[in-house]
Amino acid sequence: MTPNQPVTVSIRREVDPDRVPEVTDWVQAGINRANRFPGFLGSGWVRQAEDSDVWHVLYRFSSEATLDAWEHSDERAAWLATGEGLVRSERSRRRTGIEGWFDEPPTGSVPVVDADAASDAEELPPAPPRWKQAVTIWLGFFPVNLAFSYLLSPVPFWGGLPLWLRVLSMTLVLTPIMTYWVLPFITRSLRGWLAPRTT
Repeated sequence: MTPNQPVTVSIRREVDPDRVPEVTDWVQAGINRANRFPGFLGSGWVRQAEDSDVWHVLYRFSSEATLDAWEHSDERAAWLATGEGLVRSERSRRRTGIEGWFDEPPTGSVPVVDADAASDAEELPPAPPRWKQAVTIWLGFFPVNLAFSYLLSPVPFWGGLPLWLRVLSMTLVLTPIMTYWVLPFITRSLRGWLAPRTT
């Protein structure tokens, strides 16, 4: 895992169905606390269905170091302690780089709280097929690259620069645009198509 890559954490929790209002407040309190930590890039949580005991949480930090600072903080430990008895089982998984863009909250897991309850949980779906990931990246990259090329074509000195320097300049500008804006937008827009089909 590269230390400076953003890290996405997906968590699947099975909660006590008789304490849903408490769980709701507890989960939101944890997100609010994480939001105050450096490197926090965002989060969200959903219930699997209206009558389901399964909840999914997804959050993202800018690097392994900032995630570790949150996960080993006294503030997080204190928050987790307030949730004792609310969660029956918990599974989590970390992903970095491109794989993290395609994660759904239930993707893959490792039991971390209640091994017996976790072993009885349903099999979690895999990430989207590689070809769908490739199509998604291309759908973001092509229009952005094309628009940037058109924008730079009238610049007088641009065509005279060596090819390597033009490519270097374009990738330096486009990589953060793709990472922070375009790919998250594309993956949200294609979420239904990217979701693995079940038979």
